[in-house]
Amino acid sequence: MSEQLDRLLRLMAILRHPQNGCEWDRAQRFETIVPHTIEEAYEVADAVARGDIAEIRDELGDLLFQVVFQSRIAEEDGHFAFDDVARSICDKLEARHPHIFAGADHPGEARDERWEALKAAERAHKGAASALDGVARALPALLRAEKLQKRAAREGFDWPDTQGPSDKLAEEIRELAEASPDKRLEEAGDLLFAAVNLVRAYGIRAEEALRAANDKFERRYRAMEQLAGGTFAELSLDEQEALWQRVKRDEG
Repeated sequence: MSEQLDRLLRLMAILRHPQNGCEWDRAQRFETIVPHTIEEAYEVADAVARGDIAEIRDELGDLLFQVVFQSRIAEEDGHFAFDDVARSICDKLEARHPHIFAGADHPGEARDERWEALKAAERAHKGAASALDGVARALPALLRAEKLQKRAAREGFDWPDTQGPSDKLAEEIRELAEASPDKRLEEAGDLLFAAVNLVRAYGIRAEEALRAANDKFERRYRAMEQLAGGTFAELSLDEQEALWQRVKRDEG
């Protein structure tokens, strides 16, 4: 074990000490730490997107601390320790790469197909009853929708081209427009799910596409605010739209 990892584990034990530890750290449980773990994972992604190497290092440290924290809680409850977590992922990586670690012949199928087949075998070994088992409910809804659809598609439940999901999206738009107030939430969800299915049919990751759209909207909106000189909210909708079109032309 590296010197610094050993140091981190010792610091965690001190912070969780029942008498002399930090009051906040001692009070945490699995469920209270999870939101922080998710937040740290997103902060890693943000640092990577910005290309900030120093921030990537720091945010990875924060994420590692979350793993150590959860492992310490489990160890105190007699479930498992950090070494067990590390052993689990090592065992999994070796099992998923038999052609590298076990001397097996290199499989002929594509890497993604091989990876998914191995994961499916792992799920079956754990007693999975459905092709959808193991798609985490805590995932962002857009990402979870895509994963659910991909699982179903591997079982043959998918359109052969983009026409089917395109027609389905148009259908869901109509149904939302015609829905009664008590059905709008359900129909809005169906519409978003259908939109994910359509962009997936084009080979596009919905999460990446929406993130890019968010960035583009933010960039253009900030440009409009600058053009308006602090009076954007006072403009009419037509004037705001004119600024929007100007920003689009400038980008082009």
